[in-house]
Amino acid sequence: MNNQPKNQISRKGLTVWRLYGSIETLVIALFLAGFWALTYFFEWPSWLYSIYIGILLLAAFTLIFLFPKIRWQRWRYEVREQEIELQHGLFIVRRTLVPMVRVQHVDTAQGPLLRKYNLAEISISTAATTHTIPALVTEEADELRARISVLARVAEDDV
Repeated sequence: MNNQPKNQISRKGLTVWRLYGSIETLVIALFLAGFWALTYFFEWPSWLYSIYIGILLLAAFTLIFLFPKIRWQRWRYEVREQEIELQHGLFIVRRTLVPMVRVQHVDTAQGPLLRKYNLAEISISTAATTHTIPALVTEEADELRARISVLARVAEDDV
């Protein structure tokens, strides 16, 4: 893809997504522990243990290492006077243009993990949908929210 947006989200976002992947892997491990117990109590074939371990290792690799890295590499954004361009995706890369005249309001949000790493996400609302830019440094997110707000007001005044 030519002329992709020039801004990338914070590298600390990769760390946060890996933490989310670790939590998801823990949930899968607990689920598989139930199957492990069922296999033991009902004396199912012992080769099932190998499958459970394989599933857990595959889930850990993809959710903690592979998917967050690909997601972080693909996430790009650019705010221009007339539009906001977003690019993201894991397997399918999606590019979105949000015209400034369509922007109704802009929010920032910060959960516990994002707060720990001094990150925030921006939500850009239009009449039809909400677009999110994740894992921006908090100061950068606040500045970007203010800039988009001003540009959206200017674009609205020009119409």
